[in-house]
Amino acid sequence: MRVWDLPTRLFHWALALLVVGSIVSAHIGGNAMAWHLRSGYAVFTLLAFRILWGLVGGHWSRFASFVYAPATTLRYLRGASRSDEHHDVGHNPLGAFSVFGLLAMLAAQVATGLFADDEIATTGPLIKLVSDATSSLASGWHKNVGQWLIVALVLLHIAAILFYLLKRRHNLVRPMLTGDKLLPAHVPAAIDTPRSRLFALALLGVCAAGVAWVIGLGA
Repeated sequence: MRVWDLPTRLFHWALALLVVGSIVSAHIGGNAMAWHLRSGYAVFTLLAFRILWGLVGGHWSRFASFVYAPATTLRYLRGASRSDEHHDVGHNPLGAFSVFGLLAMLAAQVATGLFADDEIATTGPLIKLVSDATSSLASGWHKNVGQWLIVALVLLHIAAILFYLLKRRHNLVRPMLTGDKLLPAHVPAAIDTPRSRLFALALLGVCAAGVAWVIGLGA
């Protein structure tokens, strides 16, 4: 049964590659900073897309499918989830915390990067719109706290994947590659048709145009 639609899967792997590329290019510095900026703009575009796709995408990609009440999370932690909650299908409550945490931290990293100054040769595209003090605060977060929080969350994410694979024999990676899981027939499937994929592509284009417009505000 289709759980993860193609746009969600492509978003996931593209974001992973871009995060790695952003961190590596930042540490290389020099001419690689041009790629750091491009990577940041691409992450900005993907985050905007994911927010919209979380409202209109496939069933298990929608935020409504993995925004859990505290009582639901407690039931999951006690191993007492109800059968109708389908915590073994999409994101379980702990996975949901991971997703929202990563999205929030990446959004903060992108936002601060727009106003950052590495005090060498590279500045964010919107640095002209803020004071030196604000830019300094944004730069400090972007280069230090924000970067290492994202690294910590990524490592925690990988550790959780390994835990579920080794301890619970639950492979979380394969469905994010193939899109499918073996599930009972009554579990709702995600819509993943040529039409929905074209819609996602158009949505991505709108997000890219929006990001280009925001970046141009500092010109």
